[in-house]
Amino acid sequence: MMENKEYPLSVKIIRSDKRKRTIGAKIVSGELLVYLPAGISGEEEKKWVDKMKRWAEEHKKKKELNDSTNLEKLGEKLNREYLNGKARFSSIEYVSNQKRVFGSCSIRSRQIRISDRLAKMPDWVRDYVVLHELTHLVHPNHSKPFWRLVNQYRLTERARGYLMASNLDSDEVE
Repeated sequence: MMENKEYPLSVKIIRSDKRKRTIGAKIVSGELLVYLPAGISGEEEKKWVDKMKRWAEEHKKKKELNDSTNLEKLGEKLNREYLNGKARFSSIEYVSNQKRVFGSCSIRSRQIRISDRLAKMPDWVRDYVVLHELTHLVHPNHSKPFWRLVNQYRLTERARGYLMASNLDSDEVE
């Protein structure tokens, strides 16, 4: 068993002769189970265990953020306040795999995904990104009508500036 001091999750390595190339992991009762082929080298094992620990940390972080911050209630509030309830979304949640964008909106599934990086930023920046993504459900582009709706939020310009100053390109908000 291994334990990471930053994320005290014990790791159990399960080797199998039946596994030839596939590697997997899951968390069971607070323990990270890493499934490896029996013939994998010690160096490869360490590489995969480290990778799976990072995955588990991201999974835990995402779960905690989505449990503690109700983005759906925020989305409902912003939708009522700025879009007259026109944006019909199926879900809004934090994700940990958006490193180049702040948010994304799937028009087809009506799902909104918000980068977990925003959790460390001021609420008014997060609110701007959520509103931006909600507005895509009304106008699926960056047209003048789209920006007219987004710019109703009084901190739009400040939030965009904050995102740019954070060394992130504001044009990447999608």
